[in-house]
Amino acid sequence: MNKTLVAVSGGVDSCAALLILKNAGYDLHAVTMKLHSEKDTFENGCLTNKDINDARSVCEHLNISYEVVDFSEDFEKYVIAPFVRAYEIGATPNPCIECNFHMKFDKLFEFGRSMGYENIATGHYARIEFDEKYGRKVLKKAAFASKDQSYVLFRLSREQIDHTLFPLGSISKDEARELAKNAGLNISTKKESQDICFIPDGDYASFIEKYTKKTYPCGDFIRKDGKLLGKHKGIIRYTIGQRKGLGLALDRSMYVCRKDPVKNEVIIGDNEDLFSKELWADHVNLSAIDSIDTPLRLFAKIRYKQDEKSATVTMENGLLHVVFDEPQRAICTGQSVVLYDGDTVIGGGIICRT
Repeated sequence: MNKTLVAVSGGVDSCAALLILKNAGYDLHAVTMKLHSEKDTFENGCLTNKDINDARSVCEHLNISYEVVDFSEDFEKYVIAPFVRAYEIGATPNPCIECNFHMKFDKLFEFGRSMGYENIATGHYARIEFDEKYGRKVLKKAAFASKDQSYVLFRLSREQIDHTLFPLGSISKDEARELAKNAGLNISTKKESQDICFIPDGDYASFIEKYTKKTYPCGDFIRKDGKLLGKHKGIIRYTIGQRKGLGLALDRSMYVCRKDPVKNEVIIGDNEDLFSKELWADHVNLSAIDSIDTPLRLFAKIRYKQDEKSATVTMENGLLHVVFDEPQRAICTGQSVVLYDGDTVIGGGIICRT
């Protein structure tokens, strides 16, 4: 049976994936990626010392070889530092996509190859199947839409798709818990981590200030027509679409519509000012098709917790150009647009302008 390297975090999903592959007779080796240095303590995030102990305990219970691999320097370089830079230039990054791209399906993938493992497996809820329409293996949505994670996996290359297993793609979270419980795994009732692992308290601004050792200056809140509304507390503290926490006395609800890091201005507008019909994206990855030579009618998704919307997609000077049938609210640079044909992920890119 194929030798497979399994990424195990100590949570229910990755351990259930490990169990499914074990029961199917795969030759397995489990790895936990250590992503944080010893000086960092994120007791409420993912990959704490308890998580590592849980992963080790599960592997011992299942008689599967296990090790912890230190990728903390790479994580800082490819995930944390770009996250900080994105906020500094007024974008809204998605570090989970970058972590999957650089860590699980690049560093860990190559680590497995160096050890002679043909495949890599994770506990993501997505599917990889051969598709007759496209004549190749493709990334597809999970069978249960409520847990689908295909959006954060869109940067998988074709080679990675050919050598990746997602054992949970066709089951529900409840079924994963039941599998773990029936196997006597003590993580079956473990709660999920909901936050960015290196900012478990959700206070992005404080983290960025601590990381950069910088204080971000106050600036102007400007209305779309140029009127000065007040002072903001640093541009990194605001995101597109934000209404609460502005500290402004206004006669109606208003929202952050744009940020100008050069002028250090936060532009405020009405809800209707947040809507746009088109976007451009760079860092394009197309996995189901070779290229976009003529306009395609697809569905596009601009954030993880959102339904995809119908759109026309073209390529212009190396950028994806997506024009939605209906205006979309709060399209953010730094986020990803992912393209779907039904359940199939066609590809996507990082939004660079709207």
